[in-house]
Amino acid sequence: MKLSTVIDHLHSIAPNAYQESYDNSGLLVGSYEAEVKGILVSLDVTEEILDEARANDCNVIVSHHPIIFSGLKRLVGADYIQRIVSKAIKNDINLFAIHTNLDNVYASGVNTHIAKRLGLTEVEILQPKEGYEASQQIGAGVIGTIDPTSEQDFLQTVKERMGAGCIKHTALLGQKVAKVAICGGSGRFLLPQAIAQGADVFISSDFKYHEYFDADGQIVIMDIGHYESEQFTTELLGGLLSEKFSNFAVLLTKKNTNPVSYF
Repeated sequence: MKLSTVIDHLHSIAPNAYQESYDNSGLLVGSYEAEVKGILVSLDVTEEILDEARANDCNVIVSHHPIIFSGLKRLVGADYIQRIVSKAIKNDINLFAIHTNLDNVYASGVNTHIAKRLGLTEVEILQPKEGYEASQQIGAGVIGTIDPTSEQDFLQTVKERMGAGCIKHTALLGQKVAKVAICGGSGRFLLPQAIAQGADVFISSDFKYHEYFDADGQIVIMDIGHYESEQFTTELLGGLLSEKFSNFAVLLTKKNTNPVSYF
Protein backbone atom coordinates (compact mmCIF):
# COMPACT_ATOMS: atom_id res chain seq x y z
CA MET A 1 0.00 0.00 0.00
CA LYS A 2 1.25 3.43 -0.89
CA LEU A 3 1.86 6.07 1.75
CA SER A 4 -0.60 8.36 -0.01
CA THR A 5 -3.44 6.02 1.02
CA VAL A 6 -2.46 6.33 4.69
CA ILE A 7 -2.13 10.11 4.42
CA ASP A 8 -5.50 10.42 2.68
CA HIS A 9 -7.12 8.50 5.54
CA LEU A 10 -5.58 10.71 8.22
CA HIS A 11 -6.50 13.84 6.28
CA SER A 12 -10.09 12.60 6.01
CA ILE A 13 -10.13 12.86 9.82
CA ALA A 14 -8.06 16.03 10.18
CA PRO A 15 -7.59 17.86 6.86
CA ASN A 16 -4.36 19.79 6.46
CA ALA A 17 -6.45 22.92 5.81
CA TYR A 18 -7.41 22.94 9.51
CA GLN A 19 -3.86 23.50 10.71
CA GLU A 20 -2.75 26.87 12.05
CA SER A 21 -0.82 29.25 9.81
CA TYR A 22 2.42 28.80 11.77
CA ASP A 23 2.26 25.01 11.54
CA ASN A 24 3.98 22.61 9.14
CA SER A 25 1.91 19.43 9.17
CA GLY A 26 1.89 16.89 6.35
CA LEU A 27 4.55 14.80 4.62
CA LEU A 28 7.89 16.36 5.54
CA VAL A 29 10.36 13.75 4.27
CA GLY A 30 9.78 10.98 1.75
CA SER A 31 7.41 10.16 -1.08
CA TYR A 32 3.66 9.77 -1.39
CA GLU A 33 4.42 6.81 -3.68
CA ALA A 34 6.46 4.92 -1.07
CA GLU A 35 5.24 1.41 -0.26
CA VAL A 36 4.44 1.19 3.45
CA LYS A 37 6.26 -1.60 5.30
CA GLY A 38 5.36 -0.50 8.79
CA ILE A 39 4.43 2.61 10.75
CA LEU A 40 5.85 3.86 14.02
CA VAL A 41 3.69 6.41 15.87
CA SER A 42 5.30 8.95 18.16
CA LEU A 43 4.65 12.37 19.67
CA ASP A 44 8.03 13.67 18.45
CA VAL A 45 10.74 12.62 16.02
CA THR A 46 14.17 12.19 17.57
CA GLU A 47 17.25 10.26 16.50
CA GLU A 48 16.24 7.59 19.01
CA ILE A 49 12.82 7.34 17.37
CA LEU A 50 14.47 6.91 13.96
CA ASP A 51 16.59 4.08 15.36
CA GLU A 52 13.47 2.47 16.81
CA ALA A 53 11.75 2.67 13.41
CA ARG A 54 14.74 1.03 11.69
CA ALA A 55 14.93 -1.72 14.32
CA ASN A 56 11.26 -2.56 13.75
CA ASP A 57 11.40 -2.33 9.94
CA CYS A 58 9.08 0.69 9.89
CA ASN A 59 9.69 3.00 6.95
CA VAL A 60 7.07 5.55 8.06
CA ILE A 61 6.98 7.63 11.23
CA VAL A 62 3.69 9.36 11.99
CA SER A 63 4.28 12.03 14.63
CA HIS A 64 2.13 14.71 16.19
CA HIS A 65 4.88 17.34 16.27
CA PRO A 66 6.59 18.25 12.97
CA ILE A 67 10.38 18.00 13.09
CA ILE A 68 10.55 20.85 10.56
CA PHE A 69 8.77 24.07 11.53
CA SER A 70 10.65 26.65 9.49
CA GLY A 71 12.54 26.39 6.24
CA LEU A 72 15.79 24.42 6.14
CA LYS A 73 18.52 26.20 4.19
CA ARG A 74 21.12 23.44 4.45
CA LEU A 75 21.57 19.83 5.59
CA VAL A 76 25.05 19.66 7.09
CA GLY A 77 24.30 18.11 10.47
CA ALA A 78 24.68 21.42 12.31
CA ASP A 79 21.78 20.73 14.71
CA TYR A 80 19.44 17.95 15.74
CA ILE A 81 16.85 18.87 13.10
CA GLN A 82 19.36 18.63 10.26
CA ARG A 83 20.74 15.37 11.65
CA ILE A 84 17.28 13.80 11.92
CA VAL A 85 16.19 14.87 8.43
CA SER A 86 19.47 13.67 6.88
CA LYS A 87 19.24 10.34 8.72
CA ALA A 88 15.64 9.84 7.64
CA ILE A 89 16.55 10.47 3.99
CA LYS A 90 19.60 8.19 4.19
CA ASN A 91 17.50 5.35 5.63
CA ASP A 92 14.43 5.84 3.40
CA ILE A 93 12.19 6.67 6.34
CA ASN A 94 9.18 8.82 5.55
CA LEU A 95 8.24 11.49 8.11
CA PHE A 96 4.62 12.60 8.36
CA ALA A 97 3.22 14.99 10.96
CA ILE A 98 -0.38 15.68 11.91
CA HIS A 99 -0.29 18.52 14.41
CA THR A 100 -2.69 21.46 14.87
CA ASN A 101 -5.09 20.01 12.31
CA LEU A 102 -5.57 17.07 14.70
CA ASP A 103 -5.81 19.53 17.61
CA ASN A 104 -8.55 21.48 15.83
CA VAL A 105 -11.03 18.68 15.08
CA TYR A 106 -13.66 17.57 17.58
CA ALA A 107 -14.24 14.01 16.37
CA SER A 108 -11.09 11.94 17.00
CA GLY A 109 -9.18 15.07 17.98
CA VAL A 110 -6.43 15.48 20.56
CA ASN A 111 -8.45 17.53 23.04
CA THR A 112 -11.52 15.33 22.82
CA HIS A 113 -9.25 12.36 23.56
CA ILE A 114 -7.94 14.11 26.69
CA ALA A 115 -11.51 14.96 27.73
CA LYS A 116 -12.53 11.31 27.48
CA ARG A 117 -9.50 10.28 29.52
CA LEU A 118 -10.55 12.67 32.28
CA GLY A 119 -14.20 11.59 32.15
CA LEU A 120 -15.70 14.83 30.87
CA THR A 121 -19.22 14.85 29.46
CA GLU A 122 -21.15 17.39 27.38
CA VAL A 123 -17.87 18.18 25.62
CA GLU A 124 -17.79 21.02 23.09
CA ILE A 125 -15.16 23.01 21.19
CA LEU A 126 -13.90 25.83 23.41
CA GLN A 127 -13.08 28.30 20.63
CA PRO A 128 -14.73 27.42 17.29
CA LYS A 129 -12.71 28.21 14.17
CA GLU A 130 -14.35 30.87 12.01
CA GLY A 131 -15.05 30.44 8.32
CA TYR A 132 -16.11 26.79 8.37
CA GLU A 133 -19.55 25.12 8.19
CA ALA A 134 -20.51 23.24 11.34
CA SER A 135 -17.87 25.38 13.10
CA GLN A 136 -18.66 23.80 16.46
CA GLN A 137 -16.81 20.72 15.23
CA ILE A 138 -13.62 22.61 14.34
CA GLY A 139 -11.59 24.81 16.65
CA ALA A 140 -9.20 25.09 19.58
CA GLY A 141 -9.57 23.38 22.93
CA VAL A 142 -12.63 21.78 24.47
CA ILE A 143 -14.85 22.40 27.47
CA GLY A 144 -17.04 19.95 29.34
CA THR A 145 -18.44 18.94 32.69
CA ILE A 146 -17.70 16.43 35.46
CA ASP A 147 -19.54 15.44 38.61
CA PRO A 148 -18.67 18.19 41.11
CA THR A 149 -15.52 17.36 43.07
CA SER A 150 -13.01 19.19 45.21
CA GLU A 151 -10.07 20.95 43.59
CA GLN A 152 -7.63 18.71 45.48
CA ASP A 153 -9.35 15.52 44.35
CA PHE A 154 -9.48 16.72 40.76
CA LEU A 155 -5.77 17.62 40.85
CA GLN A 156 -5.04 14.05 41.95
CA THR A 157 -7.27 12.62 39.20
CA VAL A 158 -5.55 14.71 36.53
CA LYS A 159 -2.11 13.77 37.82
CA GLU A 160 -2.91 10.06 37.74
CA ARG A 161 -4.84 9.86 34.47
CA MET A 162 -2.47 12.12 32.55
CA GLY A 163 0.70 10.55 33.92
CA ALA A 164 2.00 13.88 35.18
CA GLY A 165 4.97 13.86 37.53
CA CYS A 166 3.83 17.16 38.97
CA ILE A 167 1.26 19.86 38.23
CA LYS A 168 1.99 23.59 38.40
CA HIS A 169 -1.18 25.44 39.33
CA THR A 170 -2.52 28.77 40.51
CA ALA A 171 -4.06 29.27 43.94
CA LEU A 172 -6.97 26.96 44.68
CA LEU A 173 -10.22 28.87 45.10
CA GLY A 174 -11.93 26.61 47.63
CA GLN A 175 -14.78 25.70 45.33
CA LYS A 176 -16.05 22.59 43.58
CA VAL A 177 -14.80 21.71 40.11
CA ALA A 178 -17.68 21.02 37.72
CA LYS A 179 -16.72 22.69 34.44
CA VAL A 180 -13.33 22.00 32.86
CA ALA A 181 -11.57 23.55 29.86
CA ILE A 182 -8.72 21.71 28.14
CA CYS A 183 -6.07 22.46 25.53
CA GLY A 184 -3.28 19.99 24.87
CA GLY A 185 0.10 21.63 24.32
CA SER A 186 0.55 25.39 24.59
CA GLY A 187 -2.91 26.73 25.33
CA ARG A 188 -2.39 30.02 27.17
CA PHE A 189 -4.19 31.88 24.34
CA LEU A 190 -7.43 30.15 25.33
CA LEU A 191 -7.44 31.27 28.96
CA PRO A 192 -9.79 34.25 28.37
CA GLN A 193 -12.22 31.97 26.55
CA ALA A 194 -12.12 29.42 29.37
CA ILE A 195 -12.89 32.16 31.90
CA ALA A 196 -15.65 33.63 29.74
CA GLN A 197 -17.37 30.23 29.51
CA GLY A 198 -17.29 29.76 33.25
CA ALA A 199 -14.73 26.97 33.52
CA ASP A 200 -13.58 26.24 37.05
CA VAL A 201 -10.28 24.79 35.82
CA PHE A 202 -8.17 25.20 32.69
CA ILE A 203 -5.81 22.31 31.90
CA SER A 204 -2.98 23.06 29.48
CA SER A 205 0.78 23.75 29.53
CA ASP A 206 3.65 26.14 28.83
CA PHE A 207 2.39 29.08 30.87
CA LYS A 208 5.02 31.72 31.59
CA TYR A 209 5.41 33.11 35.11
CA HIS A 210 3.47 36.35 34.58
CA GLU A 211 0.71 34.55 32.68
CA TYR A 212 -0.36 32.70 35.83
CA PHE A 213 -1.51 36.05 37.23
CA ASP A 214 -4.08 36.18 34.42
CA ALA A 215 -6.17 33.60 36.30
CA ASP A 216 -7.06 36.63 38.46
CA GLY A 217 -8.95 34.58 41.04
CA GLN A 218 -11.52 33.52 38.44
CA ILE A 219 -10.18 30.08 37.48
CA VAL A 220 -7.55 27.53 38.48
CA ILE A 221 -4.83 27.03 35.87
CA MET A 222 -3.39 23.52 35.88
CA ASP A 223 -0.17 23.37 33.86
CA ILE A 224 0.54 19.66 33.49
CA GLY A 225 3.44 19.91 31.02
CA HIS A 226 3.49 19.88 27.22
CA TYR A 227 4.57 16.26 26.81
CA GLU A 228 2.24 15.09 29.57
CA SER A 229 -0.75 16.82 27.99
CA GLU A 230 -0.19 15.28 24.56
CA GLN A 231 1.56 11.97 25.20
CA PHE A 232 -1.62 9.96 24.63
CA THR A 233 -1.88 11.31 21.09
CA THR A 234 0.25 8.32 20.08
CA GLU A 235 -2.49 6.06 21.45
CA LEU A 236 -5.10 8.07 19.53
CA LEU A 237 -3.22 7.93 16.22
CA GLY A 238 -2.32 4.28 16.66
CA GLY A 239 -5.97 3.42 17.06
CA LEU A 240 -7.05 5.44 14.03
CA LEU A 241 -4.46 3.68 11.87
CA SER A 242 -4.92 0.15 13.22
CA GLU A 243 -8.69 0.29 12.77
CA LYS A 244 -8.29 1.18 9.10
CA PHE A 245 -5.21 -0.79 8.03
CA SER A 246 -4.37 -4.39 8.86
CA ASN A 247 -1.89 -5.25 6.11
CA PHE A 248 1.13 -3.71 7.84
CA ALA A 249 2.32 -3.17 11.39
CA VAL A 250 1.31 -0.05 13.30
CA LEU A 251 3.53 0.30 16.35
CA LEU A 252 3.46 2.82 19.18
CA THR A 253 6.85 4.05 20.26
CA LYS A 254 8.24 2.67 23.48
CA LYS A 255 10.48 5.71 23.88
CA ASN A 256 9.79 8.71 26.10
CA THR A 257 10.65 11.78 24.01
CA ASN A 258 9.99 14.31 26.77
CA PRO A 259 12.95 16.76 26.78
CA VAL A 260 12.01 17.89 30.30
CA SER A 261 13.15 15.95 33.38
CA TYR A 262 12.04 16.37 36.98
CA PHE A 263 14.21 15.94 40.07
